[in-house]
Amino acid sequence: MPFRPAAPCRDAAEPAGDGALGALPTWRLEDLYAAPDAPEVAADLAWARTACADFAAAYEGKLAALDGAGLFGAIRDYEAIDARLGRLMSYAGLRYHQNTADPARAKFMGDLQGQVTDITAPLVFFTLELNRVEDAALDAKCAESADLARYRPWLDRVRAWRPHQLSDELEKFEHDKSVVGSSAWVRLYDETTAALTFEVDGETLNLEATLSRLSDPDRARRETAAHALAKVFKTNLRLFTLIMNTLVKEKEIEDRWRKQPTPQSARHLSNQVEPEVVDALAAAVKAALPKLSHRYYAMKARWMGLETLEYWDRNAPLPETDDRKIPWDEARETVLGAYADFSPKMADLAAPFFEKGWIDAPCSPGKSPGAFAHPTVTDAHPYVLLNYMGKTRDVMTLAHELGHGVHQRLAAAQGELLSRTPLTLAETASVFGEMLTFQRLLKAETDAKKRKALLAGKVEDMINTVVRQMAFYDFEGRVHAARREGELTADALGEIWLAVQTESLGPAFRFAEGYETFWTYIPHFIHSPFYVYAYAFGDGLVNALYAAYEDDGEGFQDKYFAMLAAGGAQHHKALLAPFGLDAADPAFWDRGLSLIASMIDELEAMDV
Repeated sequence: MPFRPAAPCRDAAEPAGDGALGALPTWRLEDLYAAPDAPEVAADLAWARTACADFAAAYEGKLAALDGAGLFGAIRDYEAIDARLGRLMSYAGLRYHQNTADPARAKFMGDLQGQVTDITAPLVFFTLELNRVEDAALDAKCAESADLARYRPWLDRVRAWRPHQLSDELEKFEHDKSVVGSSAWVRLYDETTAALTFEVDGETLNLEATLSRLSDPDRARRETAAHALAKVFKTNLRLFTLIMNTLVKEKEIEDRWRKQPTPQSARHLSNQVEPEVVDALAAAVKAALPKLSHRYYAMKARWMGLETLEYWDRNAPLPETDDRKIPWDEARETVLGAYADFSPKMADLAAPFFEKGWIDAPCSPGKSPGAFAHPTVTDAHPYVLLNYMGKTRDVMTLAHELGHGVHQRLAAAQGELLSRTPLTLAETASVFGEMLTFQRLLKAETDAKKRKALLAGKVEDMINTVVRQMAFYDFEGRVHAARREGELTADALGEIWLAVQTESLGPAFRFAEGYETFWTYIPHFIHSPFYVYAYAFGDGLVNALYAAYEDDGEGFQDKYFAMLAAGGAQHHKALLAPFGLDAADPAFWDRGLSLIASMIDELEAMDV
């Protein structure tokens, strides 16, 4: 039975420094449950156990014979169970991500995950039987019931997996062992990375704070942090290599049994995107590397007075960059102001995150790195996790995650099953929120040097969103292909990492020893294989959407909110049609990449 996991953490490669930021909010999880031992937790588990058994007794072996109204009733009952158990697992997961080093939180989540797996075992039959209903019979049932027809998009998503479905017995086995399969390795990875500490200039820092030093204005401090990262990554390399090898091999076995043609195919299916669309995106980015990242970083090396850059220079700020610590209140007003400039409705949707304890902002020991927005369940509300440390990039991350939150709030009206947006479209609202915030900052800045620094920062963010993420996608593809030939050594993984980074970042870089280990801290490879292209997909969509907004803003907001409110009820082709956009058009991605190139052109003109 599917549940909503926390969205994979946004890449923690660009966090910022610490400082006096004002009071930072933390989550109020009592909106879900008052405490782990609250009576409602036990009551909901007991209800779900009975509901799952009753569901199986009522429907197993009978779906094909149900009329349209009867099948709608089954889906409605299934959705109710999904919501109750989704609330439980959201609560456990959010508490865990607040402090993965706390054994009590880890045990609570692990125990609950095991109970939910046992409780939902009777439901495994449901999607298997749905997939055995003949197409013509399902069409007839939908024609009989408008309520059932509303769920057709969800049914189509489920039935897209029909060619990859195993026998009922094997599917039940897969369900039962899931708690000790990949999820256990992911938990080991999360707890390991959250517990890492780094000795930097006499301080003991966690992963987020150490990564933040890579954007320090002082090159010597950046280098010291880089060496500290490499030292600890190397110390833990054996474990990370084992985790990667195990998860990639497990995926290869599952793909083989399910007859998935490529390692990427399952991700494309879950994202409801055609492989050729992603291939077109990857090809467009690869072809554009010389005019994007290669050109930009050569220019950055010249600005810094260097012949070549080291990897710790990639996120170095320009001298003109505003390096002050941005207080939390200012970050809030900046993002809400940008949202309100676009539409008061958007700001109204985002405001409760600040007012009601829906954001957990501090960078604290044991907390999961990066950032995410978790939708929880549709009768509650989303929660946003940050590691806010006061730099402009942190403000952009806040704008990004609140974009997710706004999207999740709007889509909630679709209900549990139809609100789930494919990852490709889920990144659209977040990147759009970043773009709105950037444009507000740029318009408010009158100093030419600071405008240049802002523009350069945005170019770097877009390169990180497009070039870097597609390089990650390339890395994963090469790793999964190589693993099919045998177990990969740490050296082999490092060689693949360096090869991909050299190609994507270009000749301006010389990669010092130690950088070959930096694949280890990217959570996407462990949490969600091949997830990363969703960022580039979202960036391309946003560039095209923002151009449409600037060209003809009349009625744009209404169409934009309608797109977000659709959740997962429509395919990307239908959602983009009102804007005159089509991601299947080969020229679509070139338009988005051209926007980044035009910003680099502007920077080059400033550099004269």
